[in-house]
Parts: sequence; structure tokens; C-alpha cells
Amino acid sequence: MNRNLSLKVTLFLIICFPLWNSLKAQTVKSVKIDSSRVARAQNVFVEFGGPGLYFSANYDTRFSKQQAGLGGRIGIGFIADNGSSFTSIPAQLNYLLGKKSKYFEIGIGATFVYFKDAANVSSDIIYFNTTPGGHSTVLGTMTFGYRYQPVEGGFSFRASFNPLFNSSNFEPYAGISFGYSFK
Repeated sequence: MNRNLSLKVTLFLIICFPLWNSLKAQTVKSVKIDSSRVARAQNVFVEFGGPGLYFSANYDTRFSKQQAGLGGRIGIGFIADNGSSFTSIPAQLNYLLGKKSKYFEIGIGATFVYFKDAANVSSDIIYFNTTPGGHSTVLGTMTFGYRYQPVEGGFSFRASFNPLFNSSNFEPYAGISFGYSFK
């Protein structure tokens, strides 16, 4: 009977051993993932000054699934007063250098500007004649600045130097923005 029992135990182990190994291979291992490389950074923000000129609401995103690197932004600004109105549409390609929520931002783009009744415009960079009606132009824009953008999302902040230019002028400009970063 001992021999019969030994044979059964041996047979049981021979059958169960391959099954045990395959079950063991299915064990899930904990892997630490760098969240700055998993999710694409996205931002919505309000900017005072900057490529939107006076005031603009903007959306910014990275083009790959990471927090830094190549991305773009687009926005719209609008102000109306005493029958005059100003509309701007800034668009830029930008690149973020840095890590752990703190980045240096560089960018280049253009801003479409439309004035209705532009009689009070007196900037070297945005020049319109004083005839009634609407006037538009496109300005080149650059960005060099600091961006705080939390990896896990939340309050974001930007401060930047934003030169504006056209075919005949170059004007230093600056901007500051507050917003929300999300994945």
C-alpha cells in the first residue's frame, strides 16, 4: 500500500508541477511607472499680455504622452468698449524643457488681430489707419518663460517674455497666466 501511495503522490506532483509553474508565471509584478511619461500634459489658462496681447483664454497640449517636449497652444481674446472691439487669436508651437512640474518654455507662432473701429490704436507694432470699419493684421510671436505645471494636474502658472514682430517692427512684450493642468 505504501508503494501505491508513493506512486499516487509522485503522479500528482508530476501533473501539478507544470500547472504550478504556469500559475506562478501569471503573478502580477508591481512596476513603478513615471507618470510624466504616461499622460499627455494639457492646460487651460487665462493670460494677461503675452501672445494674445491684452487678454486671452487658451488651451495648450503636448503632442506626445509626456509632460515636457513639443506641443502647441491656441486661444482667443476679445475686448469691447465704446463701440470699438478687439479680437485676437494666438497660436504657437512650443517646447518645454525641465522636469517635476517646473519648465522653461520656448515658442514661436502668430497672432491674428482684428480691430473694429480702430481709431485709437497707437502702437508701432499694430498700426491701422483711422478710417472707419474693421482692420486686421497678423503678428509674429515668440515666448521665453517659466511654467509651473503639476505632473498630477492642478493649478498652473506661467510668466513669460513675449516679443512681437511684423515685417517692419519688433516690440518687447510680456505675459502672465493662471490656469489648470490636467491629464
